[in-house]
Amino acid sequence: MNVQKLTAKATVVTLGASILLGGIAPQAFAAPKDARDYKETYDLSQITRSDMKNMISQHGDPKFTVPAFDESTIRNIPAATKTDENGNTIVMDVWDTWPLQNTDGTVAEYNGYHIVFGLAGDPKNGSDTFIYMFYKKVADNSLDAWKNAGRVFEDSNKFQPNDPYLKYQAEEWSGSATFTDDGEVRLFYTNREPFTPESGHYGKQTLTTAQVNLSEADKNTLNIDGVEDYKSIYEGGDSKTYQTVDKAFGSGDFADNHTFRDPHYVEDNGHKYLVFEANTGTEYGYQGEESLYNKAYYGNSEKFFQEEKQKLLQSPKKDLAEKANGAIGIIEINDDFTMKKEMKPLIVSNTVTDEIERPNIFEKDGKFYLFTSTRGSKMTIDGIDDEDIYMLGYVSNSVDGPYKPLNKTGIVLHQDLNPRDITWTYAHYVIPQENTDNFVVTSYMTNRGFFEDRKSTFAPSFELNIKGPKTSVVENSILEQGQITNK
Repeated sequence: MNVQKLTAKATVVTLGASILLGGIAPQAFAAPKDARDYKETYDLSQITRSDMKNMISQHGDPKFTVPAFDESTIRNIPAATKTDENGNTIVMDVWDTWPLQNTDGTVAEYNGYHIVFGLAGDPKNGSDTFIYMFYKKVADNSLDAWKNAGRVFEDSNKFQPNDPYLKYQAEEWSGSATFTDDGEVRLFYTNREPFTPESGHYGKQTLTTAQVNLSEADKNTLNIDGVEDYKSIYEGGDSKTYQTVDKAFGSGDFADNHTFRDPHYVEDNGHKYLVFEANTGTEYGYQGEESLYNKAYYGNSEKFFQEEKQKLLQSPKKDLAEKANGAIGIIEINDDFTMKKEMKPLIVSNTVTDEIERPNIFEKDGKFYLFTSTRGSKMTIDGIDDEDIYMLGYVSNSVDGPYKPLNKTGIVLHQDLNPRDITWTYAHYVIPQENTDNFVVTSYMTNRGFFEDRKSTFAPSFELNIKGPKTSVVENSILEQGQITNK
């Protein structure tokens, strides 16, 4: 029996009958399906492949483009220096930074000063990554106004608390800082352990906090007077909600990209939360080949799903997509800044990317705005390449979602520059301002260690207008390097 001929005849009969009845049977043109196909949102908001592909058509729109900066005006931060053990002066790189903020996200004043915390270190030592405190008088926005109070923590601080994770800390990674109602400076950051598999350490990242004590040495100088209440908060629990480092690397496969960092503090109706970068756990759409068959991660139509899935299954980025399970997580914390409640992810990027970094969240006009930085080099979308840098944005009626993309796709900022251009920027951070729809965006400029004389430095800031579900870069709004308010 010639099955192929019988099938062809059956198809002709079906098509003919359909035409006589006034239409064409849609199944005759449907993309092929697979028994493994399914749709499961896990009741989470998705960064879909469809949104990311549609975002490509928004490249070049001035509303979403990081402004072009004049290279000749860019300077290293004069105060970003330290002295090594031999008494030599090292001009440091400074990259991720965050201001001391009030609970509504506006910039806090501390005795007439603005304060910024940031990651800094020796450009020639990639593991020299620690938090420094910079400060300036409120009225002076010049780059030269910033002074360096030095490292926040001493090397010995991590051994003082009886804490199971702090004692292993090798580096200090990004976070946030809030000026509490009782006038204290509360810092949140990421404790990063060493990556030494032979001793059972896989670079574990733990959300950590401390109170930073300050004093004025004179009318122009702030001192760091040590820290207290120094403790770990959360490191992923049992891996059901958020992937833990042991789940990622415990099998000995180190090809994964595990993230658990960048805690951002936010309050809502008397409740305290930390929002952070993570990866999905086993009960919320874990990584693996199975994820490539989940229509929820694709968005758009059945036709788009089938066609995009087939392309991805044959793509050299298939393995990367299988491991791509980036998430923005959230936990509730107690008034004493200890862990209270694990909550489901706010937004996920399965099959798209493993890294949606530096979440930043605040309330405006009764809605919560959530922003995150991400790199094209970590993505699996055709048409997005290694030079594409984004800040994505989402909005919700409540702090715990659901979140919808701003500007239809989630694009808020885009830059397409060679990473060796000194005006290349990353880690964009949106800072609310008082009584205005214009927000200040900060970032760092110049990749770390790429140049002998050019260091990673405060980038010139600029303004972003936010109204409802739309944002736009404000024309001619470039500010000073490191400026954190628009006044």
